[in-house]
Amino acid sequence: MKRRTFIKTSAAAALGAAAAPLAAPAVAQGITQWNMVTAWPRNLPGPGVAAQMLADRITALSGGRLTVELHAAGELVPGRGVFDAVSEGTADLYHAVPAYWGSKSKGILLFGSQPFGLRADEQVGWLVHGQGQSLYDEMYARFNLKPFLAGNSGPQWAGWFRDEIGSVDDLRGLRYRTTGLASEMCVKLGMAVQAMGGRDMFQAMQSGALDAGEFVGPWTDSALGYYQIAQNYYWPGVGEPSSAEECVINLESYNALEPGLQLAVEAACKSLYNDVWTEYLTKHALALESLVNDHGVVPRMLPESVIVAMGNAAGEVMAELREDQDDLVRRIVESFLAYRQSVAGYMVHADNAQMNARALDYTY
Repeated sequence: MKRRTFIKTSAAAALGAAAAPLAAPAVAQGITQWNMVTAWPRNLPGPGVAAQMLADRITALSGGRLTVELHAAGELVPGRGVFDAVSEGTADLYHAVPAYWGSKSKGILLFGSQPFGLRADEQVGWLVHGQGQSLYDEMYARFNLKPFLAGNSGPQWAGWFRDEIGSVDDLRGLRYRTTGLASEMCVKLGMAVQAMGGRDMFQAMQSGALDAGEFVGPWTDSALGYYQIAQNYYWPGVGEPSSAEECVINLESYNALEPGLQLAVEAACKSLYNDVWTEYLTKHALALESLVNDHGVVPRMLPESVIVAMGNAAGEVMAELREDQDDLVRRIVESFLAYRQSVAGYMVHADNAQMNARALDYTY
């Protein structure tokens, strides 16, 4: 639920160039300096802003004993290169989303977003109270990494479409940008899915190489100018009911910290999650008003038949993951599905009921 600029240079070459200056954390007079690489342009509304907030908060909560310098996508490594850069120790930590790392393991994708999956608060509930964090740690330890969630975009949108969508038939052959497990869902519906960064998506739609695409939601999307190309803005973004952002640290760098500084890093990530999520919520709402009132954007709901077809396709994707050859992936899937089933049953009587009640026609 995906927001991103991925520079299309060779990640390997970029990492090699960065290796010398970033080989180890700098330590001087009791102060450790970490280099953070991100998947985003500097200060991109939404994820770019959140990345800087994370760097600043770690520095503040450590009392200045652990300082974090942020390097945006392309400054030291391409956006798609941050996972490998931190895994290999050429940077100390990164800010990105799990939805980008399916080539490493399909199991990683569930920690960020899932089609018809968990909301932002439910995602934290799974990790903290449903044993999700231990599985998250086990998966990332394979790559010499220590992960924390550090924010969430909330519900994403189905995206920007040049033409209206009336049925599932309109999706077949549609050239569409998305990422993560949503990509696999869309492929099953006959869509021609492409993965690319946010700015690349703008250029591809402008040139006609893409027919449609989703990135994040109104706040980030308006900053990238998609409304200049397509006026049909579809919801709900069932491919990503939420999209978690992550802070991932080189395991050796993390283990080298004294316990108090490790706690400061963990506290920075956990405390930032709600701040980031609610900032998205607030600014998405304001940005949508501007898109409609100032730019003529038309929010459209996907037809129910399309949503049902997407749900069936998502079910096929999850069924295949349950049969993955990797035991850890299977355990992650089963843990996620068990938590989803439990919380979904409760939400019928809780949040879902409250939102339905609020939508009724009465004077308030």
